[in-house]
Amino acid sequence: MTDQHTPLFNFFFRWRPLHWRSIWVYELISFTLMYASMVFLAHSGQPVTWDFLKILVFSIISLFSGYFAALIWNDINDRDIDSVVHPDRPLPGKRMSAARFFAIALVFSASTFLFAYLVDFWCFLLVGFTALFVAFHNRYFKKGMRLPAYSEIFTPLQWCIVPVFGYLAMHYYVLVPVLMVVLFTYFADSSHDIAEGIHDVEGDSQFGVRTYATSFGESTAAKVSFAFLTLSGVFGIAVYFVTPLSLIYLIGFVLFWIYTVYRYSRLLKTEGEERRTLGPKIGKNGFDFLLFVYDLIFLDLIIQILVPNLSWLKII
Repeated sequence: MTDQHTPLFNFFFRWRPLHWRSIWVYELISFTLMYASMVFLAHSGQPVTWDFLKILVFSIISLFSGYFAALIWNDINDRDIDSVVHPDRPLPGKRMSAARFFAIALVFSASTFLFAYLVDFWCFLLVGFTALFVAFHNRYFKKGMRLPAYSEIFTPLQWCIVPVFGYLAMHYYVLVPVLMVVLFTYFADSSHDIAEGIHDVEGDSQFGVRTYATSFGESTAAKVSFAFLTLSGVFGIAVYFVTPLSLIYLIGFVLFWIYTVYRYSRLLKTEGEERRTLGPKIGKNGFDFLLFVYDLIFLDLIIQILVPNLSWLKII
């Protein structure tokens, strides 16, 4: 299969409409489904009303804005590291001024707070706490904290906001379901971060960023990344048992998890420069796994809404 013969594939998986970051069309679509899936999951079994749709749309806008704001603030804070390991990004590549990037970050941050407030006051407090944590993390802790692997322990917590936001938006306060989704999200994103951190070890070491690779070595980081992917699978399966999700989710999840585990096993079999080169590719597989699972949740719930009487799909 070549790029010349697959224009549709190129559109979804090669075109980066935002240019300033390696974000493809399929990722933008997946983020939308990801943010929507948690609102739908917390809403399961209830009728779809205009009030629900308003909450759904405002939640998607708030979480999307928060995602872009976090990326931009990270790029502003890490421009010295990016000059070593990601020189193609806007600031080290001199494709955008720091002042303009800062202004864009403020707009996205304001949008995050505004639409979170329109969803629910608890969601507003959640994004406020998250913004405060990210600000201190980026400004003071990421390069100054002496705790081993600090950066990769705490950075994935930002993605865990997504399921918590969805459940708060729908006033669904049952702990176990949201906890299982949070744990799946944490370990799936951690495995992806650690794999990519192996590639960035030189720049992170130079600027004092504590990752698994800089704290314990690249070989240990590869093993931890694989272990975390395995744990994410355990919690992802647990999600099926504690939510209304059906076999559509479970079968798709298990198949893609097995494929991703196979891909990650390659990271354990390489060393040195070959492992560093492979790190971003494997990390991308891990991030695709995270997105795909949320897409599966959305697909499962939509099918259940559109096609009633599918109780046979929920065998347990």
